Amino acid sequence: MNQRPARASVDSGTTWEALAGYARAVRVGDRILVSGTTATGPDGAVGPGDAAAQTRFILDKIEAAIQQLGGRLADVVRTRVYVRRIEDWEAVARVHGERFRDIRPANTLVQAALVGEAYLVEIEAEAVVGGDAL
Repeated sequence: MNQRPARASVDSGTTWEALAGYARAVRVGDRILVSGTTATGPDGAVGPGDAAAQTRFILDKIEAAIQQLGGRLADVVRTRVYVRRIEDWEAVARVHGERFRDIRPANTLVQAALVGEAYLVEIEAEAVVGGDAL
C-alpha cells in the first residue's frame, strides 16, 4: 500500500493566510514550498516605496519559514520574483543576488499587478532538503 509522505506547514501570522486559507510554507517529504511572500509585518507593509528593503524583509521571512520546516536557505532550488514596477527589477535582483550568490537557484523575475498598493515585490520559493549535487 502506498503511503503519502508526511506533511507539515507553518504560518507567519499575516491576515492573508487565514483569509485565503493557505500556509506560508508546506513541507512534503524533502520538498518545501513557500507561498508568495510580501513584506507584511505586524503593522502592515514594511518598507513602503523601497523595493530593495521589501526584498530583504521577504527573503528573511522565507528563510525563517524554511528553517521552521527543517531546511535552510542553501536548500532553495527555485525562486519566482514578482515586481509591481519593472524599473525596480535591478534593485530587487541585486538583493536576491546578495542572498543567493553561492546557492544560485533557478529564478524567474516578472512584472505583475500585485495585490495591495504598498507591495512592490512578492517572492515564492521551493527548496529540497538534503538535495545533494549530482
